Amino acid sequence: MAEFQHFGVPTKAKQPDETYLEGAQVWITDPEKNPYRIEFLRFEAGSPLPKAVQKNAHAAYRVDNLEAALEGETVIIPPFDATPTLRVAFIRQGEAVIELMQRK
Repeated sequence: MAEFQHFGVPTKAKQPDETYLEGAQVWITDPEKNPYRIEFLRFEAGSPLPKAVQKNAHAAYRVDNLEAALEGETVIIPPFDATPTLRVAFIRQGEAVIELMQRK
């Protein structure tokens, strides 16, 4: 079962309280601090993340089993540890970009 977590929106504008993710070369906001659960992402030039993630908004869902949720999907960012307690991957369904998250 997938549970909605946030809506990610790429932006070029600096946002209040951004956090920098060095490996991804992106500044992000905390969607839990936004009343509509929006996460803003501001990418630096040269970010290694796929253009599909940099240019498109994404919906993020928490799943119970990340590996099972990825079966048969078009994976654009394979699973990685986003935090010590969160494992994440990105997929595409048609033109839609989806982030799948599993608590560890």
